[in-house]
Amino acid sequence: MQMIAANWLIFIAALLIGIVVAYWLFVHGSKQGRRDRRPDVLDEGAAPAKRNQALIDAPPAAHIDPPAMAGTMAGIGEVIAVAAQDEVDAVKKPAAPAPTPTTTSAPAPAPAPAAPKAETAAGEADDLRKIKGLGPKMATLLTSLGVTRYEQIAAWTEADLDELDTKLGSFAGRPRRDNWVEQAKLLSSGDSAAYEAKFGKL
Repeated sequence: MQMIAANWLIFIAALLIGIVVAYWLFVHGSKQGRRDRRPDVLDEGAAPAKRNQALIDAPPAAHIDPPAMAGTMAGIGEVIAVAAQDEVDAVKKPAAPAPTPTTTSAPAPAPAPAAPKAETAAGEADDLRKIKGLGPKMATLLTSLGVTRYEQIAAWTEADLDELDTKLGSFAGRPRRDNWVEQAKLLSSGDSAAYEAKFGKL
């Protein structure tokens, strides 16, 4: 009986020692080794650290000016674009306006003022560019339509302006906005003082 009790005591003591050893192994085995220091740029030496600091402290890169020929090339490109647009406009030039059909119930309309005058010589044409808002392209277009004198523009009706707008493309509406008819009336009468009082210096 005493022998059985002694065996139990040994068994319990061995069991307790085994538990303590297992716990110690578990606690110390699960901990990772602590890193005392981390790598730093200074590990590579002082020279790389100075170089990195110099890059940080350096001023921003200087502004790079475009080459001297860039402006000239841009100007040449613009001239080519304008010439190409003039060629396209020349190809798309509208034909002279067709006469509008008349009905028997309404009186016959007056001839369209845009029609060229047979007796008008080239030297008698007015400088249409004096009309504000009428530039060289518009003057060329009007000349192609037979409009060369202030009297013709002064005689335009609302219907004439509507018909002209169909031929002006992106310039449609400009004759009304800039009061071409009123300007032409003053210019054809030769009253430059009244013109300048209303529309500015010629």
